[in-house]
Amino acid sequence: SYNMPDFTVGDLFREGLPISIQLGASALVLALLLGSVLGTIAALNQNKLADYSVIALATAGSTIPTFVIAPVIQLVFGLTWKLLPIGGWGDGALINKVGPVLTLALPQIAIVARLMRGSMIESLHSHHIRTARALGLSDWSVVVKHALRGAILPIVSFTGPAAAALLTGSIIVETIFSIPGIGRHFVVAALNRDYTLVMGTVVVIALFTIVFNLIVDVLYGVVDPRVRYD
Repeated sequence: SYNMPDFTVGDLFREGLPISIQLGASALVLALLLGSVLGTIAALNQNKLADYSVIALATAGSTIPTFVIAPVIQLVFGLTWKLLPIGGWGDGALINKVGPVLTLALPQIAIVARLMRGSMIESLHSHHIRTARALGLSDWSVVVKHALRGAILPIVSFTGPAAAALLTGSIIVETIFSIPGIGRHFVVAALNRDYTLVMGTVVVIALFTIVFNLIVDVLYGVVDPRVRYD
């Protein structure tokens, strides 16, 4: 590193990459779980209050950028209510992760909810779902065992780009919350013209993007047996 001659780029990655992975993975899991649940609830209550509420929240969540969400969370939960620390990673305790993970996850929750809603509505109107209901299966069984598997295909496709987006999006979040991940290292390196660290960060993010998309392609074939890879 030009500006930190006592540390190599590899040393900085070994320090910051695990933190960024924890942050991104936690946000991704939260987004997939909560977004899928909200989207399913909206689809099962189409054109009702629950549906309109989810659509409104999803629209707001997908339009508000993370550099606005982060200061709001710091102001409300950190300074006003004093429930969360306004910054820092500490020893990786759960209380330190809540704010940044929530900031990263909210836009992705909105996107997943909208994808799941549309996909679930389409799945619920398919022929095999009508057959399952005609056989007398309960609504829970129809949704969980039959409709959900077809509805999650767009979510699986979205997971790869979402994982890469969370890793790159952590640049803003790590800077605002003073988290020592590779995102913050990238910002410091860019401001100080530390070209080796900037190039190393770009290469690592590109590699993660390729790996995430490869994993998603494999998972898509597992989830949908109609897809076969030669």
